[in-house]
Amino acid sequence: MASGIFAVLDDISALMDDVAVASKVATHKTAGILGDDLAVNAEKATGFVSSRELPVLWAITKGSFINKLIIIPIALILNVVFPAAIKFILILGGFYLAFEGMEKIIEFLFHRSEKGHESTGQPETGNIDSEKAKVKSAISTDFILSVEIVIIALGTVLDENLVIQIATVSIVAILATVGVYGIVALIVRMDDAGYKLISRSGNRGLLAKVGNLLVKLLPLIIRFLGVIGTIALILVSGGIFAHNIDYLHHIAIGVPAVLKELIIGLLAGLIVVAIVTGGKKLLALMKG
Repeated sequence: MASGIFAVLDDISALMDDVAVASKVATHKTAGILGDDLAVNAEKATGFVSSRELPVLWAITKGSFINKLIIIPIALILNVVFPAAIKFILILGGFYLAFEGMEKIIEFLFHRSEKGHESTGQPETGNIDSEKAKVKSAISTDFILSVEIVIIALGTVLDENLVIQIATVSIVAILATVGVYGIVALIVRMDDAGYKLISRSGNRGLLAKVGNLLVKLLPLIIRFLGVIGTIALILVSGGIFAHNIDYLHHIAIGVPAVLKELIIGLLAGLIVVAIVTGGKKLLALMKG
């Protein structure tokens, strides 16, 4: 009896070890998308009056959990009944990520003077419709990124049994949501912490300097995350193509993997941007 219990415990321990290793690999593979998810949501969660920042972020977080509750079962079922769909979704998502990354690069290079979605650091009027629209936009973006996170995580454990697949994908999904939105919560409250330090110190001394630094750092951190997120999008998309398209996997073998994935991601982004831009112009001509 005792030996049977110990055997079960050994099996559970071995299973947990396998899940831990698989989760570590999957988290590493999805790190690029998590970086962009962090940048996007840090930007979308700012610009509100102080009292609305955390409620807005909580609404987005709940939406992110719901997204993953929808995506994970569908991904697991597809992997069982139609596994070829996983690779197709990965490649399709790779094109989307490449497009999004290249669109940001083009906007930075050619439309810097235009007013985009950058946070001004000033609170909005508290308009409920504006707040709901921003939350909806953030949840929609999160859905697309969540699809990629779940699919990439699942792709790292395709050769494992169903239990390890479910455990690994679920752990990565939870870590992604809690980690990303927890960090975003800290970022968006930086300026409030800074203002409190300034107020308590009477804008004098070390505390005031720290407070002013926190206030000034917020927009810089968001911009920095935006740059890192854009690079991550290109690299992640290039990695998806390089690992799932045999021709690209075997091309330029002597070139460092990071450089090859960057080039592939940039080229894919340019192609999709050209197609989308051409399609929009064609539709405009047809309507005109």
